[in-house]
Amino acid sequence: MNHYEQLDNWIDAHFDEQVKFLQQLIQIPTDTPPGNNTPHAERAADLLDAMGLATERHVVPAELVKAAGLQTITNLITRRRYGPGKTIALNAHGDVVPPGEGWVHAPYGGEIDNGKIYGRAAAVSKCDFSTYAFAVRALESLGIPLNGAVELLFTYDEEFGGEVGPAWLLQNKLTKPDLMIAAGFSYQVITAHNGCLQMEVTVHGKMAHAAIPSSGIDALQGATKILTALYAQNTLYQSITSQVEGITHPYLNVGMIEGGTNTNVVPGRVTLKLDRRMIPEENPTEVEANISQVIADAAALTPGITVDVKRILLANALKPLPGNKPLVDALQKHGSAVFGESIPALGTPLYTDVRIFCEAGIPGVIYGAGPRTVLESNAKRADENLDLNDLRRATKVIARSLLDLLTTA
Repeated sequence: MNHYEQLDNWIDAHFDEQVKFLQQLIQIPTDTPPGNNTPHAERAADLLDAMGLATERHVVPAELVKAAGLQTITNLITRRRYGPGKTIALNAHGDVVPPGEGWVHAPYGGEIDNGKIYGRAAAVSKCDFSTYAFAVRALESLGIPLNGAVELLFTYDEEFGGEVGPAWLLQNKLTKPDLMIAAGFSYQVITAHNGCLQMEVTVHGKMAHAAIPSSGIDALQGATKILTALYAQNTLYQSITSQVEGITHPYLNVGMIEGGTNTNVVPGRVTLKLDRRMIPEENPTEVEANISQVIADAAALTPGITVDVKRILLANALKPLPGNKPLVDALQKHGSAVFGESIPALGTPLYTDVRIFCEAGIPGVIYGAGPRTVLESNAKRADENLDLNDLRRATKVIARSLLDLLTTA
């Protein structure tokens, strides 16, 4: 029996334990907002410790967490040093968007139904806490000499941009890997992704009684013109094409609108929050300037309206670094062997924490447990789920890839 078969057999033998570990992680809410994520980190660390994976708990200072719009964050690092050589980081995030409505299965139940596990973060990305932890355990079960090291980085600020998650760990020199793999799906290796610009647009008018609307300035009418202009831009974006396979064109979404005081009051303020996805070829500075100008021009169409524009988030696109080839080669090789089909390397319209590592000069890719598309997993929607066969096979792919990477001189 070769080492790959030994890894596969160990993962099969411990798979029930792996599923139970994931269930326990799903059952502790990490809704972000509000972002009170330390309780989950403490539980995850206790479970990792109990498996023999001694875990460091790095509490992010309260003032930094609050400034990021969150409540508490404790980031986790598990270090496994085997010998001289490269350090490979495996990064997954535990923070999630709130569950919302429409669930058939309990959002924090971790229920298993017809071969799938259900719950918020079942697919994105508490699942890869288990993928990565059990891949490392399988690797170590071989008892053979290895080179280099593995670090498990479990962080809690992906939804809000990563500044007090991976970026904080890197800035404080708590980790500096040579290569990294971040949570993802099983049927492709992601080497590039879109950037994301999020902005808050506050439209100011003047409140007035609805019986005498001429005495006020309707902020909602001004906001409507801004929305029309933004959606017109969204149509224009469809003519811009990315050269990265898996990524199509830029797009814009207005995800939140809030304002007014009552039905019988001319609204004096309306706030919009928008999300602009940027393809890797775009310049974020130019994109932001263009949107700001579109908003200003539209606001000028309503006399008396003023607008405040604030950047909420700027996540740069992921552009592959040349050093990612060993990761891509290993994951494609073993993904193909385990899944029985070609595993392409391509881009995704999502944005992730990998960009933070690549901006620090650390080559990284995205690979983990999950279906072919975000839509299939119901990520960020009701009844998020993960096929347990994908979890099992992705764990084997990661374990086999680590074996290759850590036994290469």
